Amino acid sequence: MTQPRVSLIIPTQRRLDGLATAARSTFRQVGVDPAGLELVVVDNDQAPSAQATVAALAAEAPFPVIYVHEPEPGVANARNAAMARASGEFIAFLDDDEEAPAGWLCALLAAQARFEADVVFGPVRGRAPVEVTRHRAYLEWFFSREGPAEAGLLDHYYGCGDSLLKRASLPDPTRPFSAIRNHIGGEDDLLFGVMQRAGARFAWAPEAWVWEDPVRSRLTLDYTIARAFAYGQGPSSACAIQDPPDRLGIARWMVIGVGQAVVYGLIAGLQRLTGSSRYAFTLDKAARGLGKTLWWGPFKIAFYGLRAGA
Repeated sequence: MTQPRVSLIIPTQRRLDGLATAARSTFRQVGVDPAGLELVVVDNDQAPSAQATVAALAAEAPFPVIYVHEPEPGVANARNAAMARASGEFIAFLDDDEEAPAGWLCALLAAQARFEADVVFGPVRGRAPVEVTRHRAYLEWFFSREGPAEAGLLDHYYGCGDSLLKRASLPDPTRPFSAIRNHIGGEDDLLFGVMQRAGARFAWAPEAWVWEDPVRSRLTLDYTIARAFAYGQGPSSACAIQDPPDRLGIARWMVIGVGQAVVYGLIAGLQRLTGSSRYAFTLDKAARGLGKTLWWGPFKIAFYGLRAGA
């Protein structure tokens, strides 16, 4: 069977070392024909800070490397800018803090063909530096993505990092990501939610795993608990942006959120007093519950799209 043309996309913003690691991991892919691949790197910095790094990477790549500068901040803007330049029938997303083993892309493509999937997801394995010892188990879990042990179809979806999308299945083949999630993230959840309601098929490929190496500043409870709160806002926000808004859904998620915040918050408090190693995990659940309850404008947290110096 002829290999479909695949565009590998890596969005980046002022993370040159991680970008180089992620890009070089795509150069080492096996079981795929390099003639059918291209890499699109989209630089979402206000200044084209990654341009020289991408040029150097292009010189060692076994397939074309395309540099895209998207100065308008926002994660959806970055992904859409890359999509507009990509020429592949399939789009494989890798984050600039991820590293793919040599069989990664081959495993994604095999699962897509096997299950005739519109989107395929793979596992993510968080990897903290050796000097990080406090809450290490929780932090590596937080930056990981787990799933079934066996390949198969899914009744839910994950995020864009480590995924393969069939372009023909997207609601918009060049600008599928919504700008309303530019600064808080979740643009991929919105897209996959729309696709799911339209009958898209999602698949899981356990062999298509990647490492994730978070930057040191993110390996703290201050960051992860705020991020957990933002993740928790997702279900309520998704109901709110439907046309018309799903008010019953909003109310249901808010009630669930209150219960989670209270119950897990009390347990987390007791665990902290007793020095339990599960404290951070339980606090995470409480934060996600609180996010379901406090999901509207004043409580939104911007994680993406900050300009240089912001």
